[in-house]
Amino acid sequence: MTDHVERLAQERLSAAERDLARRPAVTLGATWRAFWRYPSPWMISAVLVGVLAGRLVVGQWALGDLWAPLVLVALYPFIEWTVHVFILHWRPRRIAGLYLDTRLARDHRRHHAEPRDVPLVFVPWRSLIWGILIVGCALPIGVGLLVGASPGEILSFMLAEAVTFGIYEWTHYLIHSDYRPKSRAYKAIWRNHRLHHYKNEHYWFSITTSGTSDRVLGTHPDPAKVPTSGTAKNLHGEVA
Repeated sequence: MTDHVERLAQERLSAAERDLARRPAVTLGATWRAFWRYPSPWMISAVLVGVLAGRLVVGQWALGDLWAPLVLVALYPFIEWTVHVFILHWRPRRIAGLYLDTRLARDHRRHHAEPRDVPLVFVPWRSLIWGILIVGCALPIGVGLLVGASPGEILSFMLAEAVTFGIYEWTHYLIHSDYRPKSRAYKAIWRNHRLHHYKNEHYWFSITTSGTSDRVLGTHPDPAKVPTSGTAKNLHGEVA
């Protein structure tokens, strides 16, 4: 049974690679223009422009504007890993008779089932609205006020959040597009995520790096030593 699953999964991986090779090459510019056909980039850009405008109005630039964004950049690979593992790969379950599942987890399972379904590549817009309100606004404002940060410092952190998440959405979209890697750095990122989708969903959770958090947290094994999963396209097996 194990050999059968391994063979089927390996065939799936090989078929995906052949399918990509057969498609006409697309340019980075064309991919960038296609990226803007979806709501997520516009929503993030609106937040970015609004926060930037607010930061320019407040003024009073200081070294304190740098520390929080620098901390965010340093921690982001691990935040990304944590969200991917514990939120996107959440296994639905019943606790005290209550069925617990989320839109993000459901759509991520659909994304694994159909990695080339472009709308599923993006964070669902309804979830993104809540993310902007809670993580993008309420959380930094609340924490900033608690630690005594100035309005300018809070806005600088919010600006860094918007930029970082915009990079995440663009990188994830680019990986799943028909654009073929040219640089060594991007090819490493691209390959890392394809291993997650087509080799084994229990590893390679990084999106915007070539495995920074995976290497630290033990989810970046040698692909040759990892069995090809039979559930990479159906997370948790029986769960739809």
